[in-house]
Amino acid sequence: MNALVRINWIARGGLAFMFAYHGLVPKLLWLSQGERTMMQAHGIEQVQVFATLAGVGEIVLALWLVLSPRSAWPIAVAATALVGLLVDVAIFSPGMLREAFNPVSLNVAGLALCAVAWNTRAS
Repeated sequence: MNALVRINWIARGGLAFMFAYHGLVPKLLWLSQGERTMMQAHGIEQVQVFATLAGVGEIVLALWLVLSPRSAWPIAVAATALVGLLVDVAIFSPGMLREAFNPVSLNVAGLALCAVAWNTRAS
């Protein structure tokens, strides 16, 4: 396995871990207050149902990232989701941008992993 392939796997693996963890832990296993607050800011009343759907969606994206190593699509979807979610938080829950381990640091790091995965993917 050459260096670019290893780097691509590391970037995809990091992204997959990030999406799987954030889909599983603060949404499916223990619905966090931060997740609840963000959903309620949108007027969502069925918070548990929405959190479950969002968590499953994130886990599906994580699996897609590692199970389709030659496809650029999951990287593009991940990057789009990270940008969209960051803008969403900035508009609907701007107070969260000041918290420790906030969406700015997480999403920008995720976007950096997307850039690495994109630039090291097989042609």
